[in-house]
Amino acid sequence: MILASSPIVNCFIGCLSTMLTSGVLDVQPTDRVLEVGFGPGLAIAELARLANQGHVYGIDHSDAMVRRTRKRNAAAIRTRRVTLLHTSVDRLPHFDKQLDAIVAVNSLGFWPNPTQQLSELRGLLRPGGRIALASQPRCAGATADTRPTIDQAVAIQDQGLFRLRAVSPMSVVLLAGEPPRWR
Repeated sequence: MILASSPIVNCFIGCLSTMLTSGVLDVQPTDRVLEVGFGPGLAIAELARLANQGHVYGIDHSDAMVRRTRKRNAAAIRTRRVTLLHTSVDRLPHFDKQLDAIVAVNSLGFWPNPTQQLSELRGLLRPGGRIALASQPRCAGATADTRPTIDQAVAIQDQGLFRLRAVSPMSVVLLAGEPPRWR
């Protein structure tokens, strides 16, 4: 059965992709985590739950998404476990300490220079830190829309920045670093 594209289906696909990527990261309670392009803040909430003794940062270029996510994550922001910034991946903020993990879901296609931004993101990680990127098109069928993202992922892997962890007609997951359970 093919599901028609709708806001509900799009949310499901995005949430599924977020859950997959968050699991890939193996987020620990004391981790410092960055989400690039947090959208409505679903993953920020889940990451804050997982890193309940750490800190979660989020950056998004959309002022509307920053406002929405601040509302959704108000309690974690009040307790200073979450920091949200209105900026883009090509204007990364300075962090006072290195990060344990970085996640980006469905945002890679919007980055001006993915290879450069990925290299800069890796520079924010502590030794042994992890980055997981997931891209999952938000339309039924998705093969035509998926192709450029898969091509981008393969090009990034070929430059030695990441390795592909999973690819299907509906999703791409890129990984740098490995959670302990995969070693």
